[in-house]
Amino acid sequence: MTMGVLLFVSLLGIIMLGVPICFALGVSVLLGLLTQGITPQYTLISQRMVSGLDSFTLMAIPFFILAGNLMDSGGISSRLVAFIKILMRKVPAASAAITTVASAFFGAISGSSPATVAAIGGIMIPNMLKEGYEREDAAAIAGASGFLGVIIPPSIPMVTYAVVAGVSVSTMFMAGIIPGVLLAMVMVLVSEFKYHKVEKISQERLTIKEFWNTFVDAIFALGMPLIILGGIYGGVFTPTEAAAVACVYSLVIAIYVYKDIGWTDVPGILAKSAKSSAAVLVIIGFASSFAWLMTSAGVPGIIAQGILSFTNRFVIFLLINLFLLFLGCFMETQSIILIVTPILLPIANSFGMPPIALGIIIVVNTGIGMITPPMAPNIYVANEIAKTNNVGKASLKVLPYLFACVLVLLLITYIPDIQMWLPRALGMTP
Repeated sequence: MTMGVLLFVSLLGIIMLGVPICFALGVSVLLGLLTQGITPQYTLISQRMVSGLDSFTLMAIPFFILAGNLMDSGGISSRLVAFIKILMRKVPAASAAITTVASAFFGAISGSSPATVAAIGGIMIPNMLKEGYEREDAAAIAGASGFLGVIIPPSIPMVTYAVVAGVSVSTMFMAGIIPGVLLAMVMVLVSEFKYHKVEKISQERLTIKEFWNTFVDAIFALGMPLIILGGIYGGVFTPTEAAAVACVYSLVIAIYVYKDIGWTDVPGILAKSAKSSAAVLVIIGFASSFAWLMTSAGVPGIIAQGILSFTNRFVIFLLINLFLLFLGCFMETQSIILIVTPILLPIANSFGMPPIALGIIIVVNTGIGMITPPMAPNIYVANEIAKTNNVGKASLKVLPYLFACVLVLLLITYIPDIQMWLPRALGMTP
C-alpha cells in the first residue's frame, strides 16, 4: 500500500504545481521505481508506454480527431448546425438548445469533447451573443454541451476503456446511445428553463424552399453518422476502420462537394490533428506505465477490498461515482480510465454489473470532469471562443447542467439496464 500512497500523493502534488498531466504521471512512475530500486527506470517506463500504445483499436483515436478537424474546416459542421436551426426554430431558447443538439450530432462523428466545443461553439457562441445571451452563459452552454462528444458514439474514451477492459468497442458504442440521448435531453430542458425569457420563439415563417435547400445542403453532413455507425453495427468495418472511412468521407465532401477547403489546406489540418493526437497518445502511454506499476504493487486489490468492506450496494456505487468525479476535477479523461479500470472492474463484477455498464459510468463521470473546475478543459475552450476572461463566472453558470448530468449519472448507475438494453436487444451481449 506504501507504493499506492506514493503514486497518488506524488501525482496530485505534481499536478498542483502546474506540471502537465502526462509528465506528472511519468515522474510519479519514476519515483515509484526508484523507491523499489528498479533499474534502469527510463527503459522500463518507455517499454510500458510502447506496450500500452501497441493496439490496433487505439488507431481510431487519431483518425477520429482528424475527421473532426476536417468536418470543422470543411464546412460540414456549419451545415449541420444550419439544418438543426431550421428544425428547432420554434423552440424557446432555440440557440442554446441547438448548441446541445448540434454537439450531440457532431459527437456522433468526432468522438472528442474539446473538438466538439471548438467546432459547435465556434458557430453557436457568436449566434447566442447576437440573441442577447451573456458571454459567460454562452460559454457555459457550449462547454456543457460539448461533453456529449465523448458520450454519443463513436467516443475516444470508450475506445480506450474497451482496450483496457478487453470488451467490444462496438458494444460500448451501442451502450452509450441511450445515456447520451438522456444527457442531451436534460441539457435542453435546463436551457429551456434558464433562458426561455432571453430568447423567445421565432415568429419568422419558414418556406418549403428554405427548408429543402438547407436539407439538401446538409444531407452529406447528416449522412456521415449513418455511414460510420451503420458500417460498424452492420459488420462492414471495425470501429478503427470506421474512423479511417470518416476521414476519407470528410475529405472528399469538404474538397469536392462543399469546396470550403482545397488540397493546400490539408497539410495544416493534418498538422493540427497530429498535435492533438500526440497529446492524447502521450498521456495514454504514461498512464499505461502508471497503471502497470499500480497493478504490480497490488493497489487495485487493496482499494477494491477497502470499498468492498461496505456491504451496501447503494453506498459502494455512490463511493465509486464520488471517487471518479473527484479525479475528474484534476485529471485528464484517458489517464483516469487507464488508472481506475483495473481497480473498479473486480468491484463491478462482484456486484454483477456488466463491464460494459461500468465503462459507460466511467466515461460519463470523466465527461462530467470536463466541465468541472479546476481541470474543466471544455470551459476553457468555450471561454476562449466567447472572449471572456471570467472563467469563474462561466463555471458557476455551468452548475445547473452539471447537476442535471449527475442525476442522469446516478440513474444509469443504479439502473444499468438503461445502457445495456440496446446492446442486449441487438444480441451484442447476453
